[in-house]
Formats: sequence, C-alpha cells, structure tokens
Amino acid sequence: MATVGQLMSSDLSVITEDATVKQAAGQMQDQRIGSLLVKKGDDFSGIITETDVVRAVAERDDVAATSVVHVMSSPILTVEKKLSPHYARELMADKRIRHLAVTEDGKIVGILSARDLLAYFKTVSKEVS
Repeated sequence: MATVGQLMSSDLSVITEDATVKQAAGQMQDQRIGSLLVKKGDDFSGIITETDVVRAVAERDDVAATSVVHVMSSPILTVEKKLSPHYARELMADKRIRHLAVTEDGKIVGILSARDLLAYFKTVSKEVS
C-alpha cells in the first residue's frame, strides 16, 4: 500500500510572513501550486492557500498590501509521511482543508494536496476495475 510520503511533493514552496497576499498569489500562480508554507526565521509559522487568498479578497479592502501573516492558516495541520493516503483523505475531509504538511520525525518534509490524493485514488480505482 502507498504512503503519504510517496504521494507528497517534497519541493517546499515558501514565503515569508511579511510578504503581501498579492505576492503570495503571484508566486502560487507562477509555480502553479495551491499553497505556500509561511516562514518566520528558521521555522514555519503557517500556510497560505488559494482559499486563504480568496477569503482575503472577499473580506479586506486593501488586500494587495495585507501581509500574509494576517490571512494564513495556523497552526499548520500535518500528517506523518508513513501514514496511508486513506488517513490523509479522512483528515482533510474532517478538517475541510485541501493541503497538509507532511512530516518525518516532527520536521516538515513535504506537502500533500487534495489533487495528489485524487490522482492516487483515480489510479487505485482503475486497478480495481
């Protein structure tokens, strides 16, 4: 059976807390990704996702100047890389989120998106059919 670690992206895309929501949106668009880990010093303080950006646009008058720290999700929800995709799917469903940070020995080593899980379960369902 596959593990979360086999499905995750190990390329960690990062932005700093003082960056603007507009900068975050631009970086996500350029990299064609749906989330960025937010860095404060040597640690991650949160995650900003497409959903956070949309919410900021809907709720704030000057979103272009708003810092990422004011709209990011924190704390970061995580899943251990050795766990199953089924566990990750249930966690995402329960928490109503589309991105999980993947950890190994307590350290973030990747990101798992709902798209990653959809691709995996599509492959698995074809094997069963």
